[in-house]
Amino acid sequence: MEKKMSESYTVKTANVLPPDTNNHNTLYGGRLMEYIDDVASIAARRHSKSKVVTASIDSVDFLEPVNLGEVVTLEAMVTHTGNSSMEVLVKISKEDPENSGDAKLAAFSFLTFVALSDDKKPIKVPQLIADNDRLKWLDETGEERAEHRLHRRDRSKALREFFAKDLLD
Repeated sequence: MEKKMSESYTVKTANVLPPDTNNHNTLYGGRLMEYIDDVASIAARRHSKSKVVTASIDSVDFLEPVNLGEVVTLEAMVTHTGNSSMEVLVKISKEDPENSGDAKLAAFSFLTFVALSDDKKPIKVPQLIADNDRLKWLDETGEERAEHRLHRRDRSKALREFFAKDLLD
């Protein structure tokens, strides 16, 4: 089974209010990460038509602060699939609708989700069909990102042994 990338496209928009900000009057990084995980999980669920679990977050590259009073918009879409895994790209933009209203790229992130059956076992996900050449590039370069994640996961398993002891021992 195959599905178009656009079928997973998901948008989340929010006002940046005082409880969402830090002492610099910018959006808390943790709040943004919460938004990222939420919108990405919806995109993954739309693609897989199943329950999903977050397997990894590659990184969150903060390019511009999102300020108090601005509007933050997150766009998510499945960009690469494995057997039971899905890579989701989240693009984060900010805008000040009372001034220019122009959206600026504020951050982006790649996450990996695994599709689960009702008994919480990994299940096969539909393969992707790119809607256009730009999206095809994302899918084609996804294999390299997936290999990097596997390497990082292997290193994390090795670090598990290191962290099994107290740091000061």
